[in-house]
Amino acid sequence: MTVARYDAVADFYEGSFDDTEDPVLRSLLDLLGPVAGARVLDLACGHGRVTRELARRGATAIGVDLSTALLEKAVAAAPEIRFVHADAADQGWLPDAPFDAVVCSFALSDIDDLGGTLATVRAALRLGGVFAFSILHPCFPGAAPVSGAWPSDGRYHDEGWWRADGAASTLRRQVGANHRTLTTYVNALVRHGLQIEEMREPRPGPDWDTGERAAAARYPVYLVMRCRRT
Repeated sequence: MTVARYDAVADFYEGSFDDTEDPVLRSLLDLLGPVAGARVLDLACGHGRVTRELARRGATAIGVDLSTALLEKAVAAAPEIRFVHADAADQGWLPDAPFDAVVCSFALSDIDDLGGTLATVRAALRLGGVFAFSILHPCFPGAAPVSGAWPSDGRYHDEGWWRADGAASTLRRQVGANHRTLTTYVNALVRHGLQIEEMREPRPGPDWDTGERAAAARYPVYLVMRCRRT
C-alpha cells in the first residue's frame, strides 16, 4: 500500500507557503502558458494551492493527491473545485476526457514510482498537451545549513529515498524525498513521450540573499520544465 507521508504534516505544510512572492510558481505558470478554457490536471496537488490559481486563471482544474489530510484542506478552501483522492502512479482514477495540460509542483521527488507517474501524465494528456513541473534542482546538495536535493555527505550518483538533515531545512526533514539524477528524469520523460521544450532555473526569492540560506543560493536551487506529449 502506498503511504501518504504528508498526512502527518498537513498543518505544517499548509502553513509553510507565502504566496506574496514565489518565483518558482511564477516560472511554472509562465511555462504552462494561458489556461483559460483549458482542462488542467494538478497532479499531487496537496492542499490545492496551485489548483486554485489555475481555476482563478480560467481553467477547468482538477486536483489529485494521495494525502487525505491535504485534500480535506483543499476541499475546504475551494469546494467548487473537483479534488480526487488517488495515487498519481495509478491510472484507474483518470476521467475519460483528456486534459490539455498537467502540472506538478514540487511533487515528483515525493512520488516513489516516477515511471508510473509519467505514464499517468501521458495517459491524461491529449496529443500535443503540455506537462509542466517544478522540482528541487537534482544536481546540487545545497550548502549548510540548507539541504539540497541529495545528502551533503553522499554522492550525486547515489539515487534513492533520503531525509534532509540541514538545520534550516524544514519539510524535507519530516517527509524525506527521492533523489534522482538529472539523467534519470530526462530519460524517463523521453521514454514516456514527453518532449522537453523549455527549462528554467529560477533564482530563489530575496529572503535567500542574506543569512543562513545565502551560501545555498550560490547554486541553482530549483528546476522547472515544460514538456509536450508527442
